[in-house]
Amino acid sequence: MVGSVTTEAGPQGSRAAIRLLQGYLWHPRELGIDLDAYLPRELDEANVLWDEIEPPFAFFDNGEPAAGQLFYQFTVLRVYDERPSAEELHRDAQAASQALDPLLQATPAGLGWQLMEDLREL
Repeated sequence: MVGSVTTEAGPQGSRAAIRLLQGYLWHPRELGIDLDAYLPRELDEANVLWDEIEPPFAFFDNGEPAAGQLFYQFTVLRVYDERPSAEELHRDAQAASQALDPLLQATPAGLGWQLMEDLREL
């Protein structure tokens, strides 16, 4: 399920870099998954970015320590010539989410993710 974060529109008539989706990917360290083998770096007109980070929390909800996992900050970012309306941004985020879903579902067992709609300007 994709959550939602929206902020007020920036100045009209200026280019805007907007996060469409933001979240985390993770997998057990021993799996050694190469995300480039499963996920694109571009998705239509958006860029798909991930960077390895320290676990953002100590334990998962089930009590499992997060330290045994590799974590990645995950962002889908698009640059617009002019900032679109919130409705247009939401449609673009939904389209990105729908395009990513089968790719994420096809990753090896053990890869987890949490992605949310995040329509904030960078």
